[in-house]
Amino acid sequence: MKKWLIAILVSIIGAVIVFFYALYAAGPPDVTVPRSTLFYAADGTKAAETHAGEKRYWIKLEDISPLVIDAVVSIEDKQFYHHFGLDPKRIAGAALADIKAGAKVQGASTITQQYARNVFLTHDKTWTRKAKEAWQALRLEAFYSKDEILEGYLNTVYFGHGAYGIEAASQFYYGKSSASLTASEAALLVGIPKGPSIYSPLVSREKSEQRRRLILSEMHLSKHEYEKAVADAPSITGAFADDENSAPYFIDAVRGELEALGFREQSGLKVYTTLQPRHQKAADKAIADGIVSGAAIQSALVSIDPATHYVTALSGGRNYRESPFNRAVQAYRQPGSLMKPFLYYEALGHGLTPVSKRKSERTTFEGDYSPKNFNSQYAERAVTMAEALAVSDNIYAVKTNLLLEPETLVQTMKQFGVTSKLEAVPSLALGTSGMTVLETGNAYATIASGGSFAKPVFITRVEDMDGKVLYQYKKQPEQRFDEKKIAILTRLMMGMFDKKMSDYATPTGAVMASSLTRTYAGKSGSTPYDYWMAGFTPSLVSVVWTGYDNGAEITKTEDRSRAKVIWAQFMEEAHQGRRPQEFEWPSGLVEAEVDVKTGTACSGGHKLLFERGTEPTTKCPQDEEHTEDMLYPELPDWFR
Repeated sequence: MKKWLIAILVSIIGAVIVFFYALYAAGPPDVTVPRSTLFYAADGTKAAETHAGEKRYWIKLEDISPLVIDAVVSIEDKQFYHHFGLDPKRIAGAALADIKAGAKVQGASTITQQYARNVFLTHDKTWTRKAKEAWQALRLEAFYSKDEILEGYLNTVYFGHGAYGIEAASQFYYGKSSASLTASEAALLVGIPKGPSIYSPLVSREKSEQRRRLILSEMHLSKHEYEKAVADAPSITGAFADDENSAPYFIDAVRGELEALGFREQSGLKVYTTLQPRHQKAADKAIADGIVSGAAIQSALVSIDPATHYVTALSGGRNYRESPFNRAVQAYRQPGSLMKPFLYYEALGHGLTPVSKRKSERTTFEGDYSPKNFNSQYAERAVTMAEALAVSDNIYAVKTNLLLEPETLVQTMKQFGVTSKLEAVPSLALGTSGMTVLETGNAYATIASGGSFAKPVFITRVEDMDGKVLYQYKKQPEQRFDEKKIAILTRLMMGMFDKKMSDYATPTGAVMASSLTRTYAGKSGSTPYDYWMAGFTPSLVSVVWTGYDNGAEITKTEDRSRAKVIWAQFMEEAHQGRRPQEFEWPSGLVEAEVDVKTGTACSGGHKLLFERGTEPTTKCPQDEEHTEDMLYPELPDWFR
């Protein structure tokens, strides 16, 4: 008899050992669940969120109203703080009811069991699932505190209408945080998980009201508090106030940056971005206003703060729902004459000045390359760099590119951060190699910043759900270019808005001049298939592209002007309310009044910047042929 008792005792002890080994051997169960990743604009407002079908914000237990905790424990599991994850008394009662009914009809799940089901299991009513649920509940209790389990439950339970967790539910039903819920509001919410399709106030206000009153009666409220809560029927919002992504193309670009930073497939993040909501709104409105409804042409816009290279707005198309293809970062389009300022920056470093001259005429270069000016307008005389840039003279640009050698321009663009493949050919001066709107915009931001380079910045900080900083942007822009030559170039780029800069062709920005209220520097560009406008003030850069997705030629006159219209409206709106800023230049430069046609010093002429000692000294009028011949007397005729 003693042997049997010893055997039974050993068996029991062995079973207990095996049980506890199995319980603890695998370590703490992974309770990670998908959580919404939140994206914040630069002003701290929420710009967007992403989630895998479950809108869920994880919130700490101490940040949830105590009335919610009272309500959920009172109605779901009164013995929560006293059991080990299972409630034997409730289980026995439920089992008896199920046996009598011959089916699974009554639940006895504790909060811990419900949490286990939310995280690990399905909601089917089978004995197998219940056994797994009980086992996982025991594991949770073995490794986590009661408060951690309650916090997990409140953040994972489903409240209907796509809202997972108490915070998402509070935002959906009331438009407020769960920290500020009243007893009445808490009771109504806590009643929903029993059956969201039954007890949601948006499904049946009558049934949700009955359950709200039941829960209030179970809570630890005084008579006065109870009566007040019963009488205080909550008002229901029934919508997420900020459910619409206000900057979908921008957020797509941010998500790409997140992946590049190594946050692939990670959820529950707080991502702080450089988005300026006012700029984004202005960008979207400018594109909507600038292109008539029903037109097939597309557009993209990028704006950047040149001081930091922070991207403040980005639009990759006219309608994200119709076409999520992000033309600002995914499309490679020929920038046309937007390439010329970079060419002329390099030319300034090779001895040329704003008044260096080349003849504007029909020209066939070696290899039978015969570029044309817009509308075949030629000066039939030597023109200065200042005049050539203002009217976008192609002959001057190609001559300059060949003088420097095309590979030089390729290397210059790399220095400006362009990673697209550029062909070292004479026509590169006219933008015949594709680039993205973003990299083009950042290159212009480098000019606007006085030659300070950094990669475009979308994300300033990334935190986990607990506020731990996982990433912080710290890199400072690098002074990569000569400030004096950049200042000279910037002054030249102001000429496109000056109607008096040329007498043989209209400056390319003259049509916009009357609609602009402050000083801008810029450059327009076009090919048969793409129209661009880029420009900046000391505080903001923007680049606009327009064209057809299928690469069709732009033939309509109104379509050729849309990029400029959109750019002008955006820049004016983005600067509204701000005091106009003037461009400053560093020491070592002199401002000279120049006749841009002859390149001579003329009182009352256009004010251009020169490095000290390179400004023109010859007074106007001047023999143009003599000036032209003295520049590079040993060059072939087509250079002149």
